[in-house]
Amino acid sequence: MEKVAIFADVQNIYYTTRQNYQRHFNYGEFWSTATAGRDVVAAYAYAIDKGDSKQQSFQQTLRTIGFEVKLKPFIQRRDGSAKGDWDVGITLDVIDYAPRADVIILLSGDGDFDVLLHKIRHTYAVTTEVYGVSTLTAPSLIHASTRFIPIDGKLLL
Repeated sequence: MEKVAIFADVQNIYYTTRQNYQRHFNYGEFWSTATAGRDVVAAYAYAIDKGDSKQQSFQQTLRTIGFEVKLKPFIQRRDGSAKGDWDVGITLDVIDYAPRADVIILLSGDGDFDVLLHKIRHTYAVTTEVYGVSTLTAPSLIHASTRFIPIDGKLLL
């Protein structure tokens, strides 16, 4: 059975599905599809914690599905901008799990991850699957993956 490790950039998926479809991502359907016939060795969902009860309920749903949820506090800067990305954390976890998995699944459209996918594919000979909204996923990330799965249809709520 293939060993799979899953890394979900929750903020990226939330904003891209909302922007493109005005809908939410169906994590339950994703899990059923992506893990069928596979052994899950890790599943992380990276999110920002604003302390909001609706958000906490969503995070509990992710845990129920099978994800370990990693949270970072929401930081509001003095100039009004906000900070809260998980790029470095996701990268470190992917590098940690790449030697233990046959397949690395990344849920994100962020082109910053293209270098990471190239590195793990060549260093560890793993298959990489990227789930993202086609029109909002960086072409460099699509090309860096072994397989790109567009988020549409049944992957939306």
